[in-house]
Amino acid sequence: MFLLLALLIGVVSGLRTMTAPAAVAWGAALGWFDVSQTPLAFMGYRWTPWIFTVLAVIELIADQLPSTPSRKVPMQFAARIVSGALSGAAIGAASSLLFGGLVAGVIGAVIGTYGGAAVRGRLAASFGRDLPAALIEDAVAVVGAVLIAGAVA
Repeated sequence: MFLLLALLIGVVSGLRTMTAPAAVAWGAALGWFDVSQTPLAFMGYRWTPWIFTVLAVIELIADQLPSTPSRKVPMQFAARIVSGALSGAAIGAASSLLFGGLVAGVIGAVIGTYGGAAVRGRLAASFGRDLPAALIEDAVAVVGAVLIAGAVA
């Protein structure tokens, strides 16, 4: 179960890089799951969820700009993989599966990056513009992240 959740939070990282760690950090900080005795204890610190939330909001805004690079360019893609690894590892660590969660998070991030780009492209084509597709993707990422973090509890 935890590895599936780690994979799914990785998919969220592929959609929106900072949304997944923000949700996981809130889950850890609110005591939904315990990472305090793991190398990822910092995810549950008081300021961690706030920092990731600010970064997630900035990302949600920046994603709407036409100058934002593709999620598949090396820098963007690498950030999504690191985010998926961190988020998946934190979920895995809650059940003593840190490394398995890390791997599942990376796989999910790859799936989310390529799958999200493909789905958003199709949605944008059907709408005739990108903004509605981007907003739908934002909503899926945010709601999905919260549901996944809540399910770890």
